[in-house]
Order: sequence, then C-alpha cells, then structure tokens
Amino acid sequence: MLIVIPAHNEQDTIQDVICDLNEYGFYDILVVDDASTDDTAKLAKAKGVKVMSLPYNLGAWKATQAGVRYANEQGYNGLITFDADKQHQASQLALLLKHQEASAANLVIGSCPSRGSFSRRVAWSMFRFLSGVKVTDLTSGLRLYDRNAIQVLSRQEASLLEYQDVGVLLMLKTFNISKSEIYVEMKKRESGISRIFYSWWAVIYYMGYTTMLCLSKIAKKAHLLSN
Repeated sequence: MLIVIPAHNEQDTIQDVICDLNEYGFYDILVVDDASTDDTAKLAKAKGVKVMSLPYNLGAWKATQAGVRYANEQGYNGLITFDADKQHQASQLALLLKHQEASAANLVIGSCPSRGSFSRRVAWSMFRFLSGVKVTDLTSGLRLYDRNAIQVLSRQEASLLEYQDVGVLLMLKTFNISKSEIYVEMKKRESGISRIFYSWWAVIYYMGYTTMLCLSKIAKKAHLLSN
C-alpha cells in the first residue's frame, strides 16, 4: 500500500506527518512536492521517503494524480492519499483498510463531516443534490483507492480536473468504480491554508467550477435519456 502525500510549502508539518505514518507501520510513502518554495522536499527526503518534485505548481489534485500515476506505473494494488497539514491521522488508516476488505469497494473515503463549517456543509448538500454523488464529506482527501480506481484516475481525462472531490467522484462513477465511506477522526489544520477556502475568490471559483461540472453531468444524462 502506497501512501501519497501532495505537499506545497508544508515544511512546518511534513516531518511530523511522516513520523506519524511510520509509527503506525506505514513506510512506503511518496511525497509529491508541488513546486514548494520552502524546505518541504528537503525535509521529506531527510526522513527517508520517496519524493517527486514537480517543476511548477499544479495544485493539490494534479499533484495527487502524479502520485496516482506513479502507483499505476509501479504496479501498486492500492494507495492512500494523505494530507500534509496534520489533519489526517495515521491511527485512522486501519479503519479504511478494514472497511475496504469488508466492503470490497474500489474507493473508501475517510469522512469527518464535523470539520466543515456551516457554509461548507451547505455547499456539500447542494453538490450532492446536483451530482447524485452520495458522499457525506465531499472534500475529504483521505481516500483509499484500489487497483481499478488507480487505473481510472491515471487516465488523461482525470488531468482535466481541478479538485479531488466532486469531479473525481463523478469520473469514478462513470467508470463504475464502487465507493464506500467510513467516519474517521481528523484534527484541525495546524499551519498553512485551505487550498479551496483560503479566500472568497477561491471559494467563488470552486463553487462555480464544481456547479458547472454537476450541471454538465445532468445535461449529458438528460441527452442520453432522450435518445
């Protein structure tokens, strides 16, 4: 099982995150350094993990997909995406692994709805309604993908997506990738900023982009039904 950690300017937390994973027996770790301007890559390498340094900033999802493609090329049967800001806890990964074994789902999402603000929960409800994707915590980056899901998300089409939430889930749904969800504990962010909710302009862009994805999916489904 490969652990993929997308990281952009996470020098304050990256070593703690790696130590946390090591403590729970996870040593096969790939840090995807998303063109950090600090010592993220250097500090990760010092902990003995694999580091993939991107030449320029691609954003959290595309950095994650770089790790997914690496897993696909190396023949991994599974990977877990794990945030670099200390919100995700290695102690919770056993829950994902056991749930995947019991459910045989291609994708298991570690959900923590309580971490969302009121406005975020409203957005989640709207996107669930528009997309038909029944996931409580749509923006959770704590996910376990099996071999089938890895292959789908390594495709060129996945490179066109901006975020690892509704778009990725819609794409996986299109390819009949099964999903399940299990509740996990998460901590509050200790440093850095949210990649989506760091400014009103970012929120507006995210809301507009994701709404258009949902509406295009609805339009496509309506077109197919009419033919």
